[in-house]
Amino acid sequence: MRSAYAEVPGVRLFYIDSGGTGIPVIFLHPASGSTRSWEHQIDAFVKAGYRFIAYDRRGWGRSIVVSSGSQPGTAADDLEALREYLKIDSFHLVGSAAGGGVALDYALAFPKHPKTLVVASSNVGVADERYNEMSNKLHPAEMLTTLPPHIRELGPSYRAADPGGTDRWLEIEKVSRLPGAPAQPPKNRITFSSIGNIATPTLFIAGGADLYAPPPMVQLFADRVRGSQMVAIPEAGHSTFWETPDRFNEAVLRFLGQHDH
Repeated sequence: MRSAYAEVPGVRLFYIDSGGTGIPVIFLHPASGSTRSWEHQIDAFVKAGYRFIAYDRRGWGRSIVVSSGSQPGTAADDLEALREYLKIDSFHLVGSAAGGGVALDYALAFPKHPKTLVVASSNVGVADERYNEMSNKLHPAEMLTTLPPHIRELGPSYRAADPGGTDRWLEIEKVSRLPGAPAQPPKNRITFSSIGNIATPTLFIAGGADLYAPPPMVQLFADRVRGSQMVAIPEAGHSTFWETPDRFNEAVLRFLGQHDH
């Protein structure tokens, strides 16, 4: 696994890349993570014959914001710049939580490049007023200000069964977000109407114990993306890829295999 920096406008994006001739799969981390978050995915996808690529989005992990170039830019444009830097034409795109919102935004802005989308545990940044009213009722302010991150994002079954994994998740979370980094706005206004324009084959994944994006809320997005599929993983929280990596990897690999031709 090679690690390097991609020189793109306004930022040096840290990325890891398995190389090889397989179809690339690019992974977009959640706001609580970085490239380090995908340690349970690398071997599974490389063994399945894919080229594994993950990177730290601007403001996260080991990526370095530079003085040249507009700030903060958009995450979709950063991904497009990385694609051009790596000279990749088409690829599968997998995003979790905030990374899932970036994946959908990218698919709207640059529809010819993603072969598939996988959007896990994400509310995708939808701006519809009715959805936000529902979301605010489900996510009271106290949830974000008083609950520790692992209580918010990891399901209780996982925390009870794997305290070591919980500690490792917290280690990664603590060094994920760069202090003072400004948030990047989406390139497109994400609405229920706009995501209906996505023609890329899409898989939604939800955790049954997810406090942020429980299955009924994720189903709202799946219902609006034509031909999309949805998988719900019982008892998993907001970090399905971490808590239930075998089930997550199996679901994603099965879906990718349907669209590799």
